[in-house]
Amino acid sequence: MSFVLLIVEPLGQRAERGREAGEQVYQRMLDFSAELEAQGILRGVSSLGARSQRLQRRAGQTQLIDGPFAEAKEMVGGFFWIDVPTREEALAIAARCPAAEWATVEVRGTGPCFED
Repeated sequence: MSFVLLIVEPLGQRAERGREAGEQVYQRMLDFSAELEAQGILRGVSSLGARSQRLQRRAGQTQLIDGPFAEAKEMVGGFFWIDVPTREEALAIAARCPAAEWATVEVRGTGPCFED
């Protein structure tokens, strides 16, 4: 089964951390990625930038909204896409993720949008 581990972090946390500390936590995430890759369960991984845009198309009209979004208190800062047999295994991996110390790791199964 495939799961995505979404790294949900508070807005502004990266700036507050500073560059040196940011490079240290990023290296921890790279090491974690390498560990998952060595286990053969990593399908993809990426850090995501803070800048975002939202696009909607309703009744033939396209609306594009630039972020940051005032209502947002958090942002998805990155993800790990893994392939493991069970949700329990995905949760165990999420518990080992270094980002769980400074962010929230949301575990989500992948699949068709008409299934839970």
